[in-house]
Amino acid sequence: MNEDFSLVPAGMFFSSAAFSTQEDSADVFDEDDGTINTQTIKVGYRNYQYVCFGADNELPYHIVGKVKRNLVMSQNKHFNVLTCYGQGIRYNGKDGLPSSDKEVVRFLTSNSMPEYFLEQCTDIKYFYFTVSVIILSRDGKKIVKIRHKDACHCRFEKASNGVIRHVLYANWRNNPSPSQVEVLPLLDEKDPLGDLLVRLGKEPDETGKLRKPTEERKFAIVCKFPVPGCRYYPEPYYWSAFRDSWYDIYELIGNAKKSKLKNHSSVKYQVEVHRDYWMNICDEENIVDPIKRKERINKEKENIKNFVLGISNSGKTWITGYYIDPNGRENRMVRINVIDTKTEGGDWNDDIQEAANSLCYSDNTHPNLAGAAPGKGQSNNSGSDKRELFTLKQSLEKAYHDMMMKPHNVVIQYNGWADKVVVDIPMITLTTLDKHADAQQVSTSDIQNSKDEYDYDIIN
Repeated sequence: MNEDFSLVPAGMFFSSAAFSTQEDSADVFDEDDGTINTQTIKVGYRNYQYVCFGADNELPYHIVGKVKRNLVMSQNKHFNVLTCYGQGIRYNGKDGLPSSDKEVVRFLTSNSMPEYFLEQCTDIKYFYFTVSVIILSRDGKKIVKIRHKDACHCRFEKASNGVIRHVLYANWRNNPSPSQVEVLPLLDEKDPLGDLLVRLGKEPDETGKLRKPTEERKFAIVCKFPVPGCRYYPEPYYWSAFRDSWYDIYELIGNAKKSKLKNHSSVKYQVEVHRDYWMNICDEENIVDPIKRKERINKEKENIKNFVLGISNSGKTWITGYYIDPNGRENRMVRINVIDTKTEGGDWNDDIQEAANSLCYSDNTHPNLAGAAPGKGQSNNSGSDKRELFTLKQSLEKAYHDMMMKPHNVVIQYNGWADKVVVDIPMITLTTLDKHADAQQVSTSDIQNSKDEYDYDIIN
């Protein structure tokens, strides 16, 4: 049999998959030796020594980039931000309904509170800390604005006597000039309201004396989720996926499948043609001229390819001859073999499923809620199980909510709204059909005031 590759349809070829080298994702982290990298920058007439966020001061940008490149982690972050947001932050009156006080409504409107809170939820899920800036009126009597500062652009000044005094805000990827760095005085992490009152001369300091009121009108408030051993920048628990190789495993499997699909195309049919077949066709048609014989052979090759690949030929019959040699063996002129491609592209399916589930585990997101366990036989939970999983996920957001309440409590206390405003973050609770609704809104105050009623319906 002649090996004539002209029968292979154009664009189909065999090639070994090329695997590119890949860096270890854990390389973006500092060594765990307890050292603190600092840099000094002069802003105005003062030098500020700030603590680098990562070895090259660009760790948060590396983390965001890695999350963006990973399908599972990016969707996990999206899901976690949405569950943390719940029904959004509310400034309610004593009756539990949204406050109708004109001053309060004006404050919420002018500060685009839904957008602000969503930004805070995003940073708390990505970096375990948020930075808010409160802006006072010219006379210092009211807090009139509250703004979010992206955590990835925030750097903390090195602590002096155990106190971090400033936050430096800039786009550190672009090696900012001093004029591009905003320096924000940081209120005491544990008692921001008391620190603010002392700075404005409204309360005595620790020595019992009233200070001269500061002329500053912008102050930063930081909310941190506590992580052991992290004084400045918390290291979120999901970062273990980068250190534990599961991020790299998922990426390697994806690259391997992509490389295989890109460099290898499956062939469905193998056509075997006897060397005498071509000559017999020309002889039967009395073609003697060598050039015409070659043209007729090429035409026959095209006929065979069109017959094999043509959809319109489905169900038709192709009659070819064969003969028996002196040894009694059959010699067929044309033979078409169908190549089994049922398992093509199914490599590493179990492995990528395991890697996806591990990434969901690092993000504290159940695969059935985030959609990382599709297909048949993947132990998809029932509707009741998913409802309970979602309720459990929502209930675990309370720790983050309590932390993010800090700047709002400062605003309410400083502006004198304590007797008329209560901050609340209602959660979405899925219900059963007997409730005659798909979902209901449950506020944290409802849970605290009616503990017996909600303990089993919501928490359990």
